[in-house]
Amino acid sequence: MANSLREVKTRIDSTKSTAQITKAMHMVSQSKVKKAEKLYLDYQSFMNNISSMVASVVSKSKGDYEHPLMQDRKTTKVCYLIVTSDRGLAGAYNSNIFKALEAHAAKHTLPKENIYVASIGRKGYSYIKRNNFKTFFDHPTLVRDDVMFLDIVPLAEAIIKDYLAHKFDKLVIVYNHFVNSLTQQPEIMQLLPIKNIKGEVSEIDYEYESGIQNTLDLMLPQYVEDMIYGVILDAKSCEHCARMNAMRSATDNANEVIDKLQLLYNRARQNVITNELIDIIGGANAIGGK
Repeated sequence: MANSLREVKTRIDSTKSTAQITKAMHMVSQSKVKKAEKLYLDYQSFMNNISSMVASVVSKSKGDYEHPLMQDRKTTKVCYLIVTSDRGLAGAYNSNIFKALEAHAAKHTLPKENIYVASIGRKGYSYIKRNNFKTFFDHPTLVRDDVMFLDIVPLAEAIIKDYLAHKFDKLVIVYNHFVNSLTQQPEIMQLLPIKNIKGEVSEIDYEYESGIQNTLDLMLPQYVEDMIYGVILDAKSCEHCARMNAMRSATDNANEVIDKLQLLYNRARQNVITNELIDIIGGANAIGGK
């Protein structure tokens, strides 16, 4: 019985240590959520202005010039860009991305060798290698918690370059979209070729000194980079929320286990005390009986 009590006590102590760690991780993620959410929301107003500007220039160019990033192609090769995390302990954050990718890829009649997958995040890169997907990049793009635009520029430039070189015909981004702190849903967005730019077309008739073609050649690649950066900000907010919720659930579960183990420990201890009292009383009665 003493050994059993010692084992239960050890489990209680180890579970309390786990609960302390998960609670600390929950608090860290909670602080990161506020910062990431503010950054994402602030960037949305910037992206709305950029989208309106690009939409106005594209509207002006119709009938005169169509940029290669906007031209329709026959889809023979598709590149997926998945936005995942570098670390785990984020619940279903990454698995939801993988399921959405597989479901969307299954709708295409393309052979697997014509489907390429690029990853932002170490978890996505591991998934690509594990499932033998083809990729243009031999390493994942790692993004810090405080996302910097410079982190994604090399990836975005490589994607644009490969698309213009006809190495693939469509770019699809798979990521988690931030709804609120409790809800994050997988989103699938076609980024290339550029279609349906969400922005109000300005009624002002601008004159473009360098010409529409040169203006679009400059604006559209930057627009693609801005869109990828905005997606990463969105996904980072979701990652911190998912990890915050996962750690909160882990802490609650650990506390529930501690309560059950404590009850088990108390009952076992009471049994030990009761048996000791029975032995003492039995011994006293035996001595008194003499």
